[in-house]
Parts: sequence; structure tokens; C-alpha cells
Amino acid sequence: MTQTTATASTPGTPRPAGPGRPRRRRPAPHRAWFVAAVTFVTIVGAAAFRSLPGLLIDPLHQEFHWSRGTIGAAVSINLALYGLTAPFAAALMDRFGIRRVVAVALAVIALGSGTTVWMTAAWQLLICWGLLVGLGTGSMALAFAATVTNRWFAERRGLVTGILTAASASGQLVFLPVLSWMVEDHGWRPAAVTVSLAALAVIPFVWLLLRDHPADVGLKPYGAAEFVPKPQPARGAGRRTVTVLLSAVRTGPFWLLAGTFAICGASTNGLIQTHFVPAAHDHGMPITAAASLLAVVGVFDVLGTIASGWFTDRFEPRRLLAVYYALRGVSLLFLPMLLAPAVHPSMIFFIVFYGLDWVATVPPTLALCRERYGEDSAIVFGWVLASHQVGAALVAVLGGVARDTFGSYDVVWYASGALCAAAALMALVIRRRPAGRAPVPA
Repeated sequence: MTQTTATASTPGTPRPAGPGRPRRRRPAPHRAWFVAAVTFVTIVGAAAFRSLPGLLIDPLHQEFHWSRGTIGAAVSINLALYGLTAPFAAALMDRFGIRRVVAVALAVIALGSGTTVWMTAAWQLLICWGLLVGLGTGSMALAFAATVTNRWFAERRGLVTGILTAASASGQLVFLPVLSWMVEDHGWRPAAVTVSLAALAVIPFVWLLLRDHPADVGLKPYGAAEFVPKPQPARGAGRRTVTVLLSAVRTGPFWLLAGTFAICGASTNGLIQTHFVPAAHDHGMPITAAASLLAVVGVFDVLGTIASGWFTDRFEPRRLLAVYYALRGVSLLFLPMLLAPAVHPSMIFFIVFYGLDWVATVPPTLALCRERYGEDSAIVFGWVLASHQVGAALVAVLGGVARDTFGSYDVVWYASGALCAAAALMALVIRRRPAGRAPVPA
């Protein structure tokens, strides 16, 4: 007879799975991560819409004989509306829901980009690429990522915000080389259609997988201890957005922050993103090579943003801004000497450096908004971001006019370098809130 010996199990020791013992399953990922993934894909797709304008300047100039100033005006309208729509985007999402706003925005972008293939007059470019695409991308600005993060995550908000912010740079990395190849080998129309199709392709994912609030699917936000009921559709959010602006404009720090951020937009989106490719092409560099350099900017943009956030936690934000703008201005003064038919190590150094500095200004600017304006800081930062895009819009059109007038972009690089020096001085004179005092109500 065989004797069975019972073995005592030690507390805390995992018991082997037997025929009658179910295996322990890992918990499924929280729905919030799927929502974040859809948001990431949507923002990556949105990067295509901002990558194309710089690639269209030369082809449109050659085909339609429009001046670069006229083409730059369409980019200018696009950038301005992107910024001016952003402060109201969160209010629209609170009122009508994230899915509806983003789906409509993508449809508007697809319409604006797709109809450009039939345009024959410059005013049509202003309507299609300027008005329609500008309104669509503005409705999917930082407010989209911020709204998703605030609603779906109680923990890991910093991580999710960083990932979604990096999505734009990742999209630029993906689309710029592809679109530049299309423009150079097949013309600008297939590139415009590709952007339109990319917008349409994302809409089903947004509508089927994105939800406005965790309560819609009976879940708590990720990391939350308690269930959070879905709030009623907000009314009056747009009025509050304007009220906060009217209060903030009566304070000196707002104008300094808006002024420095306008120069930031002028020297990045308005200047490099819009005019770097045609300027490099003026010096004999292939469009694909110039676009690939901008894609590298997107890679180092992510690293620079993360590092700047780490610095902002440890150093005074005003001084960080001054250093960032000063270094950016110096690099722009050297750029005319670096442009050449081939890519040299000195140009690679400029691209890496500029990428690290591209949006490094965002964390210290946001920190200063938070310090000065407290609970209204998010809205104030939205308006400061609007000034960023207005600055970008002005340089987008003025850069084209300067190229038409002087025959090169040299004066644009030098003027932008001087503006960055002015921004460094403006950052240093921003008054910090004395310790112990409450933030200025806005």
C-alpha cells in the first residue's frame, strides 16, 4: 500500500497549480492605457498636418508662380488659428465630449487637405490649408492630451503627459521623410492626399475606442481610490476662458511670458519648421535630406523636453529660459554659414542642439504661469501658447516675404537670433512671486 504524506505549505509560498486549482491570471490593463494609446496615434497623425507646409513652399511657387509671401500667409493663418483655437478646445470638449470634437476636427482637416489638390487660386490655399486645417489642428492641440490625462489618470499623469507630448515629435519623425519623398518624386498632390487619408483613417479609432470619461464604461480613473462620476456638460467655460485672459492682461508677467513665448514660436514653428527645408534647398540640399534633418530635430526634441522638466524642478525657471533663448539665438546666427549642398558634421551638431532646445522652454514657462496665476494657470498658459502660435504665424509669412525681397533667408536668421536675445532679457526681468504670497487671481 502506498502511503500519501501531506506536506504543509509555508505561508507566503506560492502553491503549484494542480488539476483542480485555477491558474492566477494577471489583471488586464486598465482601459485608460487604451485611451492613451488612441490619443497617441491621433496626435502622431496630427503631426503630418504640421509637417507638410514647409515642403509645399517651393512646389507651389514653381507650379502656380505664387510668391513665397502668399504661401507663407496660408501657413501663417494655419499657425495663428492653431494657437487661438487652443484655449477654447478644452471648453468644447467639456461641452460636447472628446470624441465628437476630435472626430469633427479630423474630418475638417481631411477636407481642408484633400481639397487642395483641385485649387487654382491663392485664396483657395488660404481657405483650405489656412482656415480649415488651422481650425482642425487647433481643436486637437495640447488641450486634447491634457483633457485625456486629467480625466483618465489619477496616477502617472506626468508620464502620460510626457508620452503624449512626445507623440507630436514622433509623428514628425514618421511623416517628414515619407512626405518629402512623395513631394520630390511624385509631386505635392499625393502628399496632400496622404495627409487627408491619414486623418480619415484615425476617425474610426477615435469613435470606437475613445471614451469621454471613465464613468462611461463604469471604471475609476487609473490609480484612483474612488469612483469618479461623470460631470455634467460644462456651460460657461468659454466665458471663463475670456474672463481669465482679461484679468491676466492687467499683469506685467503675463506680457513678458506671452512675449517670450511668441519669440519661441517665431524661432521654431514659424522659422525652422516652415522655412528650413526651402532655405536648405536654396543652397542645393535635396528636399529629402533637409526633411530628414527636421525629423532628427523631433527625436532630440523629446530628450530636451524631459531634461528641461528635470532642470525646472531644480533651478530657477527665469534663468533657464534666459539660457535657452540665448543659446538658441547664438545658434541661429551661425546657421547661414552651415547651409550647404551636403550635410556636414557642423550641420548635424546644429540640428541636435536645436532639437534639444526646441520645446525646452515649455516646462519653465508653465512653472512660471503656475507660480503667478495658481488655479487659473492652465488657462493662462493656454493664452500664452496662443501667443506662441501668433509669433510663429508672423514669421511664417514675413520669412516668405523676406525671401522674395532679398533673394535669401539670411536676414531672417539674423533677425530671429536678435529676437531670441531680446527674449533672454525679457525672461530675466519677470518678477517672481514673493514667498508666502498667494498667486495673483486671474
